[in-house]
Amino acid sequence: MTQTARRTLAGITAAGLLTTALGVAVSAPATAAPGGSALGACRISTLPYPTDTYRAGANVIDPSGRFIAGDGLRKTESGNQYLLLVWDGQRLTEVATPRQVEAVDANADGVVIGNGTVAGGIAQPWRYRNGRIEQLPVVPSAGIGVTAINKAGDIVGHGTDAATGEFFALRWPAARPGTVEVLDAPANAMPTGITANGTIVGVAGDFGYWTSWVRRPNGRFDALTAPGAQTSVVGPAAGHWAAGRVDLGGLNPLKVRWDLRNGSYTALDQQLALLEDINVRGVVVGGDRVARGATSRVLPGASDGVGVGAESISDTGTIVGFRNGERLTPVRWTGC
Repeated sequence: MTQTARRTLAGITAAGLLTTALGVAVSAPATAAPGGSALGACRISTLPYPTDTYRAGANVIDPSGRFIAGDGLRKTESGNQYLLLVWDGQRLTEVATPRQVEAVDANADGVVIGNGTVAGGIAQPWRYRNGRIEQLPVVPSAGIGVTAINKAGDIVGHGTDAATGEFFALRWPAARPGTVEVLDAPANAMPTGITANGTIVGVAGDFGYWTSWVRRPNGRFDALTAPGAQTSVVGPAAGHWAAGRVDLGGLNPLKVRWDLRNGSYTALDQQLALLEDINVRGVVVGGDRVARGATSRVLPGASDGVGVGAESISDTGTIVGFRNGERLTPVRWTGC
């Protein structure tokens, strides 16, 4: 999910998060789960990363659990050197970039997508494959970003109308390389996820009045909401699941998981401060927690003055993210 999508979600995120000077939202140091339950086999390990970097983090893991992508920053005498970091198992590839890049998703073929800028600060989405970064085709827009890629290589994202400032939905179809298409979608629509069969989820509407939708492979749209909801905001999607929030008029929005097959929903553990990713089993990660069903558990790695952040989960259950101690480092959790 892009930073733009995360900012939309953040508009109704519960308070209590810490933000580092690097612009990364992290949870407060973890505390024991209610009742003091142990984490069992849940383990954290540090991914290999360039030791001369000032910061490095892991943003995404592909559904198979093989490929991981993130970014790093190296301080040099001439200024900042930005890096795209791609892990194939334990093997790390560094790709130097002229400007900061943000990896937002990856598929099982090792294709990574993300957002960045070109000269003049113009937003430019990109795709990494076969060892190199390539710019994706764009349409006239005040700003373009990608949000998700599926197994086939279809990519979804959004543009911004220069005249109205409204979002519009975009898809880069794998079956038609080198093309991008504007999707028929609700007004002010921003896709936030795409599943293996081409189902797309997203949000629409003005700030503070969001509605969520699901676009079926046949082009039909259905609402994602809950009875009595004033607003709904959907985020990541995988398999037949999607996670998001609904405003039922209470003090805080309710975190939920939708079943995309019928639009039904169940409540997630409200201790989840962030909803960063979901896998085909419906397991949700965000902040310092992983949630299955209506319960969640704290991920190991946090301590006094040190926070952790789970960013992405594979279908095998491997989780990646960062640990923010003396410097930001990329980590992986297994057995959680």
